[in-house]
Amino acid sequence: MKAKRNFLILTLLRACKNNRLLQISLLSTIYLSFAFSQDISIVTGMNILRKSYPEVSFVQFYDEGVDDYRIEITVEERVSVLYWAGGRMLPKSELNNKNKYWPILYSYPKELDNPSDLTEEQIERIKEFGSTENRKNGAGAPMFFFDAIYDSSTRGKLESHLKKTSFLGRNTTVHELIVPQLKKVEKRIREAEKTDESIKAFIQEMKSAEAYYWRIIAGTNRKSFHSLGIAIDIQPKKLNGKEIYWGWAKDRRPEDWMLVSLEDRWLPPQKVIDIFEEEGFIWGGKWTIFDNMHFEYHPELIEYNFNTEYY
Repeated sequence: MKAKRNFLILTLLRACKNNRLLQISLLSTIYLSFAFSQDISIVTGMNILRKSYPEVSFVQFYDEGVDDYRIEITVEERVSVLYWAGGRMLPKSELNNKNKYWPILYSYPKELDNPSDLTEEQIERIKEFGSTENRKNGAGAPMFFFDAIYDSSTRGKLESHLKKTSFLGRNTTVHELIVPQLKKVEKRIREAEKTDESIKAFIQEMKSAEAYYWRIIAGTNRKSFHSLGIAIDIQPKKLNGKEIYWGWAKDRRPEDWMLVSLEDRWLPPQKVIDIFEEEGFIWGGKWTIFDNMHFEYHPELIEYNFNTEYY
């Protein structure tokens, strides 16, 4: 970043070497431009995180030694240090490996895409994304930020924060930090059940609501968010021939699993999805590699994608 900035400055100053006032004006404009473009990314990102995790303290400052922003994250008395790294939130030791990780703020659609609208090019990209090779060696979610929030760098640490609870009458175990949000979801679904027959049927047909399970995501070397106790799978008693998870669909139809129609997928009622999202959960049914039973607590993604002030 510094090299690019310095090259641009030198080039422009040479172009106006006979005009001292213009040089001064250019210097001011360039430095303000670079500072503004850098700060917009970090400022916007940190504003989103502060709104999403009000119980967490975020303090950032620029670290000249690594040409990046150092961020101190404090949860209760636990302090973690990460670097912005283009929105990836990485420890210093991983700054040279940015390409191995996705940004923690990424696109989550407001509406459910129809698989019948996929183009041939998109289908090929999805096949590559869902391939065994890509899932094993491709980029993935950086867990460092979430380990800082949920104290989940080891199984022992994480399990000290687990709470047994229930969701819509089914026993489950989740991280203590999301118990209030899950209870809000439950209360609102119970209220909606009184006037919505589809929600009443959805609850009656529920088999389980499994959350905490320390494991690695199938086909990858990355922890599942179930390992943090912030993801919950709502499984029905019967699928009635419908698909619910991309991996199982891929086993049956390896070439076109992504084209399984919405009518042939098991879906929760739209009102249930809306309630989860409004309380900070994303739904796996909107992912290209669909997981329709899966809800995951990511208030930062709801804030980033649903609040119009960011676009």
